[in-house]
Amino acid sequence: MTTIPSPSPVDALHDRLREPLRHFIGGEWVSAQSGDTFDFHAPSDNRVLGQAASGDARDIDRAAQAAHAAFPAWKALSGKKRRALLYRVADLIEARAHDIAVAESTDTGQPIRFMKSAAVRAAENFRFFADRAEGAQDGLSLPTDGFLNYTVRQPIGPVGVITPWNTPFMLSSWKIAPALAAGCTVVHKPAEWSPVTATILAEIMHEAGIPAGVVNLVHGFGESAGKALTEHPLIRAIAFIGESRTGSLIQKQGADTLKRVHLELGGKNPVVVFDDADLDRALDAAIFMIYSLNGQRCTSSSRLLVQRGVHDQFVEQLAARVANIRVGDPLDPATEVGPLIHPRQFEKVCSYFDAARADGATIRVGGERIGDTGNYVRPTLFTDARNDMRIAQEEIFGPVLTVIPFDTDGDALRLANDVPYGLAAYLWTNDLTRAHTFAHGLDSGMIWVNSENVRHLPTPFGGMKASGIGRDGGDYSFDFYMETKNVAINLGGHRAQQLGMPSNKEN
Repeated sequence: MTTIPSPSPVDALHDRLREPLRHFIGGEWVSAQSGDTFDFHAPSDNRVLGQAASGDARDIDRAAQAAHAAFPAWKALSGKKRRALLYRVADLIEARAHDIAVAESTDTGQPIRFMKSAAVRAAENFRFFADRAEGAQDGLSLPTDGFLNYTVRQPIGPVGVITPWNTPFMLSSWKIAPALAAGCTVVHKPAEWSPVTATILAEIMHEAGIPAGVVNLVHGFGESAGKALTEHPLIRAIAFIGESRTGSLIQKQGADTLKRVHLELGGKNPVVVFDDADLDRALDAAIFMIYSLNGQRCTSSSRLLVQRGVHDQFVEQLAARVANIRVGDPLDPATEVGPLIHPRQFEKVCSYFDAARADGATIRVGGERIGDTGNYVRPTLFTDARNDMRIAQEEIFGPVLTVIPFDTDGDALRLANDVPYGLAAYLWTNDLTRAHTFAHGLDSGMIWVNSENVRHLPTPFGGMKASGIGRDGGDYSFDFYMETKNVAINLGGHRAQQLGMPSNKEN
């Protein structure tokens, strides 16, 4: 008997992309009402990887109507039943983990070594919020003299979820899972540069038994589909991950319909290394948090502030490690940095090489493209930098690190806070008092002491200043996707003042 070999995950991906990716609306796979499609490309060589339906206001309206129609039944479904469905989603994600990793690496250029965990983290997100579905409506008991006040929460309604092109599968689950657990219905608009795994996630949720209309997917561009979603009157809230300028536009576009917005935006995050730190561990963490995921992550530590007494030694070791980072095919398990997502992002990152030179910084390592094919950039290290330079103020979003020396704790805190952003910060010191004092002074929504970014799902995730509005994680997610209402019960002793009563006085 002849055995026919199964296609490789790469071949299987290309087979499925022979037909355009379609929207998923009301439980059906449909083309754009305009019939239009757009191309998306493989970052490794910029060849067309596939086409996707190009959604517009008509597609968004159809999806919003489907989410609106499905909302009453999904809201009424018990938390226990929602939990079971979300657990089924998590199981199916894990069953397709390898295919998801290959698709994500091919579509985004992220190294497969990191994308192997994308499905695992997404499954964890679904299980974590599934376990909280039964208690999502819980509130507080607030008794006072003569009254019992208590609060309850209810889902806000259909919500729009707009996700980015960096690690899109995991980040989509980070938004969609709590929305579903809370009892909301969803219209998802993924980034046009990386639409593949959004389609896979929609397939999985449909297979898991999520009812028709509860989750809808519309591909398209921000200027058309995204804008229509933020303005649609049936969409009660928008959860967005992306750059700060786009977040500002979304807030303006949602103003006329008084939308609630959650904006997870950019960062120019400092890692501060004091001379009493464990320098070997600090070096590992600083490198990991900027050069992993191609430097295309909002929490990357793109500014390295090093106390002057250890600066030269630290930078010498840093430069040797950066020069040794392996750049290559994202599907090669040995690759540590792959190609950037898109030629436009590639050109943006490369533009900072000239900006660094113009401002007087030194390109210690990198500062150049690799090869003539694809969006490959050599991991880059800027030294002799000042905090007022563009390379220290603007979010580059690539494998580029800027090093700035400091002298005192006060200098370090001033430099760390002197940027428009305030998402994350990383602090390396073995002085307990300094660690607490410095952390309290940082204008950052999240701070890790003697660690890289290690997420604990119940904790709040979000930033200050231009890094966003609102918090994800644990119960903080439900604060966004649910309305809190108060019920006041008179226990019998209270009477309202009497107005308009007849007078007892004689004329």
